[in-house]
Amino acid sequence: MTSASLPPAHASLPPRVVVTGAHGQLGRALLRLSPDAHGFGRDELDITDADAVRGIVNPGDVLVNCAAYTAVDQAEREVDAAFAVNATGPAVLAAACAAAGARLIHVSTDYVFPGNASKPYEPEDPTGPATVYGRSKLAGEQAVLECAPDAHIVRTAWVYTGRGGDFVATMRRLERERDTVNVVNDQIGSPTYAVDLAAGLLELAGKPGAPRILHATNAGQASWFDLARAVFTGIGADPERVRPCGTDEFPRPAPRPAYSVLSGKSWAAAGLTPLRSWEPALNDALAAVTD
Repeated sequence: MTSASLPPAHASLPPRVVVTGAHGQLGRALLRLSPDAHGFGRDELDITDADAVRGIVNPGDVLVNCAAYTAVDQAEREVDAAFAVNATGPAVLAAACAAAGARLIHVSTDYVFPGNASKPYEPEDPTGPATVYGRSKLAGEQAVLECAPDAHIVRTAWVYTGRGGDFVATMRRLERERDTVNVVNDQIGSPTYAVDLAAGLLELAGKPGAPRILHATNAGQASWFDLARAVFTGIGADPERVRPCGTDEFPRPAPRPAYSVLSGKSWAAAGLTPLRSWEPALNDALAAVTD
């Protein structure tokens, strides 16, 4: 190789992407889009184990933390378990990344907000979680901001793939099992296709100068009722079989946000590609699902 064919001295390889929570729906989507990424599931890595975490982080890495305790109702009685995964774990990851010279992208949630807004939440809006899950996720955010000066927090909401036990998958199953389905129409949020979110996170991995806190969801808003009807329509079923009802008809241990739509303005302002509207994203998700 001649000197003329050598790469310039300032050229650098793209960062190595490391994914924690790699067996969840978002982690799997990241690994499909970035097959060279290194993924660690719950059985392979305890994110609360500082020694283990230090062993998988290298200088220059971008670590995307998708690991989370997401059982919202169960968290009300398993407080320690929720805080271990959602607060202690991110603190350990942030400290390891800071020590190694790696960047952390930590995925958080709309549940850090009170959920009673009348317009989409911006990253700088006051938080005020109403659940153990939300408080544990907010504690994780605070630990990341304190421990890792180069870290990013990405809040998202209503993530689905249409597989497993997520809401879209549940609606597909119930369409087969029931004549009609009652779904709440007084909770409004931001349905988000995991594949679209994963693509956004990988784009962020290449933008170290982006703001520290960002929101990333598919554009638009919907109630769970709207989303359920769209699922029925998308699979060729009659959407009139989905019936609206109120939250009070489905009492749960943890209160659900009445309105927790996340604004995408900060994402676009950072020069990141805005996520598309939730309706075409849902159609693509349904087309990708196989029984």
